[in-house]
Amino acid sequence: MTQEPWLIAIDIDGTLVHDDGFLAPEVIREVTRVRDLGHHVVVATGRAAANAFPVVQDVGIEHGHVVCSNGAVTIEIDKQDSKGYVVREVIGFDPAPVLSQLIEKLPDAHFAVEDVDGTYRFHKPFPAYALGAKNVETPLDQLMHGEVSRVVVLSPEQNVNDFLEIVESVGLHSVSYAIGYTAWLDISPQGVTKASALEQRRKSLNIPRNRVITIGDGRNDISMFEWANEGGGFSFAMGQGPDEVKQAATVVTASVEEHGVAKVLSGLEGIIYTQS
Repeated sequence: MTQEPWLIAIDIDGTLVHDDGFLAPEVIREVTRVRDLGHHVVVATGRAAANAFPVVQDVGIEHGHVVCSNGAVTIEIDKQDSKGYVVREVIGFDPAPVLSQLIEKLPDAHFAVEDVDGTYRFHKPFPAYALGAKNVETPLDQLMHGEVSRVVVLSPEQNVNDFLEIVESVGLHSVSYAIGYTAWLDISPQGVTKASALEQRRKSLNIPRNRVITIGDGRNDISMFEWANEGGGFSFAMGQGPDEVKQAATVVTASVEEHGVAKVLSGLEGIIYTQS
């Protein structure tokens, strides 16, 4: 076991798993190897806890914490619990102000909210994989009520660049947000990102800032790239990611189809050597 463990934060979709959910044996093997050496692998995802946990299990992580919902929810793996995990932190906000603005600008979009108990409410259908196991169709005006940990907006018929312009025009000063490859928007409480949740894990594990590695492929990973870079750590963008994601990273690795995560982790000893 290493005397100087690192914190390695890895995104799920497009990073650990392919678009169809495939998790390569090479990736599982390397995650297991670095964990056996004593390093802390923390999955950090935009997925809700219920959707993230099966992947965490599949990759062989049996203890520790998982950052979900882009940092708004943190769970701890617990084999004694019926779900296999317990929720340790949920950060919520009032969705009404931002929803009101977005509905006006994007009247044909699909809207959903993730309640603080992990349940989703939506007013138009989403892809089957997108929302948690507990989801309820409800009228649009009812999405305005109650504290939520996330607002999700999907505008499938819209050009991504047009969508970006509309979102920027709204401002969204009261929340943090990240946009995926498509016309997809995740809105979290102000100041809450993968980076903010990972910083709490880093402090709890007493890992120095310069012993951090982050791996991801999406715009919601840029915050954790910047966090790693600012502390003297490393960030790796997957090869198929958007240009702005690659530009935010220390290094661009192979694509998910080429097992980029496995390639990064197989070179961990070299990264550690250069840091020392």
